[in-house]
Amino acid sequence: MKIISTVDELKNYLKGVDGSIGFVPTMGALHDGHLSLIKKAKEQNSFVVVSIFVNPTQFLAGEDLDQYPRKDEADKKICQLAGVDVVFFPTPDEIYSVDEVSLQAPHIRGYVLEGMTRPGHFSGVLTVVNKLLNIVNPTRAYFGKKDAQQLNLITLMVKQLFMDVEIVPVDTVRESDGLALSSRNVYLTKEQRAEALKISSSLYEASKMVSQGILDVSKIKEEMLKILEGLEIGYVEILNRNFEVIKEVEVTQSIVLVEVLIGETRLLDNIWL
Repeated sequence: MKIISTVDELKNYLKGVDGSIGFVPTMGALHDGHLSLIKKAKEQNSFVVVSIFVNPTQFLAGEDLDQYPRKDEADKKICQLAGVDVVFFPTPDEIYSVDEVSLQAPHIRGYVLEGMTRPGHFSGVLTVVNKLLNIVNPTRAYFGKKDAQQLNLITLMVKQLFMDVEIVPVDTVRESDGLALSSRNVYLTKEQRAEALKISSSLYEASKMVSQGILDVSKIKEEMLKILEGLEIGYVEILNRNFEVIKEVEVTQSIVLVEVLIGETRLLDNIWL
């Protein structure tokens, strides 16, 4: 496995690669969710690149940029054991300059749900992903379904900017008790983690209701909110896959999304119906 920290070295190195390139962009603190992305990339490509970069432009003032978990040496070892070919480990100065050209998230889809409370967040996400895709020039890039709004916007960006890369969604990985894996889970106390299980429980309830033929969005949300009682809720929404409001669940075309704040930790989860 090769570790590269500069854009020029990585681009030159990848010129010599034969076959397809799979790319997994991460912010580090790798866990089994990230490993599922790497595994899928290895299955579908002859060469795999993982980037580890905590992107400053997607954090708003007062958010946890400085406290975001960093496990650089452990992450390198995990990538090595997972059979990654190249780890790209740039500094912010390597990715950004003083007078930046940046992307603007779409005015509707980029400013609802998470984008409503974090204005500018998705502009930062799209800017860095665009940069990384241009650097690596992969055949396919892999993103988790847990960050559904992010996945939707990246897919939209690739389509609208006519980028020659396939975006591959990968299913959310969960702990045995249902909690979705996240780098931010390390912030949770034992008691907070127990409270966080209400999130997946509410999503499973939504799925159960739909399987029973209950498609009314308001009824499903009402039952979900009962389960989530006691948590500070950012949003509970049921939308179609274009992130548009619906009154009834459209089976195979809908998504249920939850954001809660537990202590100082913001947790996202969803289920695709």
